Amino acid sequence: MEARLQGVIVKDKPKKNDLAESLLVSLIDLNPQTEDFLTAVMDGLSAATKALPCKFFYDENGSRLFERICSLKEYYPTRTEISILEESVAEIAELVGRGAHLIELGSGASVKIRTLLNALPDLAQYTAVDISRDFLLQSAVTLASDYPDLDVAAVCADYTKPFQLAVPQNRKSVRNVAFFPGSTIGNFTPDEAENFLAGLTGVLGSGSGLLIGVDLKKDADILHAAYDDADGITAAFNLNLLSRINRELGANFDLNTFRHRAVYSEDLSRVEMHLVSQKSQIVTIANKSFNFAAGEHIHTENSHKYSVSDFRRLCSKAGYVPVSSWTDRNDQFSVHYFTAK
Repeated sequence: MEARLQGVIVKDKPKKNDLAESLLVSLIDLNPQTEDFLTAVMDGLSAATKALPCKFFYDENGSRLFERICSLKEYYPTRTEISILEESVAEIAELVGRGAHLIELGSGASVKIRTLLNALPDLAQYTAVDISRDFLLQSAVTLASDYPDLDVAAVCADYTKPFQLAVPQNRKSVRNVAFFPGSTIGNFTPDEAENFLAGLTGVLGSGSGLLIGVDLKKDADILHAAYDDADGITAAFNLNLLSRINRELGANFDLNTFRHRAVYSEDLSRVEMHLVSQKSQIVTIANKSFNFAAGEHIHTENSHKYSVSDFRRLCSKAGYVPVSSWTDRNDQFSVHYFTAK
């Protein structure tokens, strides 16, 4: 039996070492070009307060490091969100309905989606959307092999910008439902989150569904441990961004002279990740020099935390109708279902 990936033929359970030989590869590839990465880096490091967009964390190595983060004992969001999905999946499946097109934004290793797929046997199609092309394709291939009756599509895109969806085959009319797990929405400021979600309706269409995971406000010690783990995996994930800049843009960052730092801002209800220069130094990228003072930060990520009511209000302003919300017993994490007006 063959599993179907949009434009990709996958034989049953290909081995890792013969994956390339097992595939006829074709996918919708809108991956940001090198010049987009270069522009973002040059602009970010030229700013008065240096910053880099967190979306560029996710090259193949960054994606794998993040999957390791998700399994850490300190990193509660992944296991807590999965437990909420498992406990609420029957209700979620009823809301998604039969024959829907399920679209996962930031699909990664496509782990959480399996809970939904097991409860939704009559999907028109599952589409994985991710910025890391190779990691996306490997994960989509594995999923297609494990679910041979499911049409699986892969779209390599920066989903923060308008992107093209793979249209389900042999379906004249289908309802889109986006799955946006992991509290990735917290990487946006509240205003950015509202604008992003409002723009997403243009991709999904009126009457579409949105199933989204959102981290909740909690004790700062829990948050600090989650974003600065004892094994140093989060630090490696953060520093990998500099490795990517060196590799792809020909920069000369010395990773041994930068340190990962995570702090929680009570005023802004967010965890901030930074890379801190340990000495005065000069870094060169594309024939331009950037001066770093000792102790100077590169701001690499925000992770905003919400209350359930605050997030429902934000989505209402973005053009969604709240339908249902679920939390774990300790109120650490939440999952919400909305419909687009």
